[in-house]
Amino acid sequence: MISTGMARKVDDLGRIVLPVEMRRMFGIHPGDELEIGVDGSSIMLRKIEARCVFCGAEAELRPYRHKQVCATCSQELLTSDAQDGFVDTPLGDIKL
Repeated sequence: MISTGMARKVDDLGRIVLPVEMRRMFGIHPGDELEIGVDGSSIMLRKIEARCVFCGAEAELRPYRHKQVCATCSQELLTSDAQDGFVDTPLGDIKL
């Protein structure tokens, strides 16, 4: 874990406030969902992407390079990559 030097107190209801710098860095906005997990003795937070990173659509999402992309944008990306000679694989992009 990388230390940021930031610390926050937990309130009576178990809440903490994420510093604005971190919210900006990770694109966290009011209403966004965060997944809460445990890794050894650490608590981990991960933003849940519930809309297309390009157009904001919420339907027909699929993973593309570890981001959520709608069917329309995904097709455009695949067409663009194919024209550039790239193939998206589970191991990353491969140049043909």
